[in-house]
Amino acid sequence: MAVQTEKGDNYEIKDITLKEDGLKTMEWAASRMPVLQIIKNRFIKEKPLKGVRIGACLHVTKETSQLCEAWLAGGAEVYLCASNPLSTQDEITAALVSKGVNVYAWKFMDSEGYYRSIGNVIKARPHITIDDGADVVSIMHKLKRGETDEQVEIIKKVIGESTDYIDSVWAGAEETTTGIIRLQAMSDDGALLHPIMATNSSPCKNMFDNVYGTGQSSIDGILRATADLIASKVFVVAGYGHCGKGVATRAKGMGARRVIVTEIEPHAALQATMDGMEVMPMTEAAKIADIIITATGCKDVIRKEHFEVMKDQCNIGNAGHFNIEINIPDLEELSTGKTQIRPFVEQYTMKDVRKINLLGEGRLINLAAAEGHPSEIMDLSFALQALASEYAVKHKKELSEMGGKVVQIPKEIDDNVAILKCEAMGITLDTLTPEQEKYLSSWRVGT
Repeated sequence: MAVQTEKGDNYEIKDITLKEDGLKTMEWAASRMPVLQIIKNRFIKEKPLKGVRIGACLHVTKETSQLCEAWLAGGAEVYLCASNPLSTQDEITAALVSKGVNVYAWKFMDSEGYYRSIGNVIKARPHITIDDGADVVSIMHKLKRGETDEQVEIIKKVIGESTDYIDSVWAGAEETTTGIIRLQAMSDDGALLHPIMATNSSPCKNMFDNVYGTGQSSIDGILRATADLIASKVFVVAGYGHCGKGVATRAKGMGARRVIVTEIEPHAALQATMDGMEVMPMTEAAKIADIIITATGCKDVIRKEHFEVMKDQCNIGNAGHFNIEINIPDLEELSTGKTQIRPFVEQYTMKDVRKINLLGEGRLINLAAAEGHPSEIMDLSFALQALASEYAVKHKKELSEMGGKVVQIPKEIDDNVAILKCEAMGITLDTLTPEQEKYLSSWRVGT
């Protein structure tokens, strides 16, 4: 059933009266995101985004509120929609509206509401897009190519029949692995019409957000959804990239009896093994798992043959961006029914009476059942997004000449964010002596 929403000139959210709760939560996040506050204070003075329209499709959380405030401080008009139907914090939407952000998001969005909200962001004709999963960019390209599907038809109810919205876009930035995969595929096919900065590929994003953020917040989501003990359990992680590594190491730290990794890539499999994890195919791991979490960015990671061999009461969840990693239609087909046994747990009864517990509808468990990454981690990622926005304005001509390419955020931006974070955390670095600098820059000195 669709959630009842409230609409105003610049918003569609659940409840505007939640503003005060949202402002308190924003204050909590601000105190834990010092790098973004430094950038925000500079933006207040310099106004590098004056007159720029930013269209963002992100998880609407207390951390995202701080990025929006930095954009506003820089002089931007900000249009924000959710990048996941379950990840919005409703008190934050109300607080952001009071700050002047155009917000279209609420928790428990249905498909129609989700794409209607994206339509409201596209309708603003943004100059810069900031995506988490590439939904806005993808839809704008579909419109330009004259393609139609159910999603496009929903959006046309908001924006009308115009197809040229993408013409206003100078550049974009992409937050997550899944989005980069989609956008790189578009670029490789010659279908991408403007440059995208790969925020997710920057060290300050993938080394920290993906490992420490996904690791801790996914465990947080599992615990909030189930209240189950992890110690003594057999914990299976599908995929050992940055995200999977974070989940696996935290499961191990929580006392899981066995942590098993499934992989298709030999280097990742070797690394998992040398990190002390077991590696085996999902067909074998599914037989013994108490908990399975997917973190691959690929579809059908858990499917019919895996459901058929799972233990009774196995918990399955997803840490990837889209709800495609667990083949829910297969689960529906093999079951005789399901029960909403806990707020974020659907219990499927199989034909042989086994029960399988699906967490968070197969969507991002850390945001569906919990609050997403800790603010301290998102400080790094959103500092990058704020500076990427500034870079897009300053280098508009240079970026436009690149055409439809996925490009890296300049190293100096990433290094600056890391240095600021070290300073905020009281971390003091060593420095090279002149002799060391000479040695490292010379090829003439041997052993």
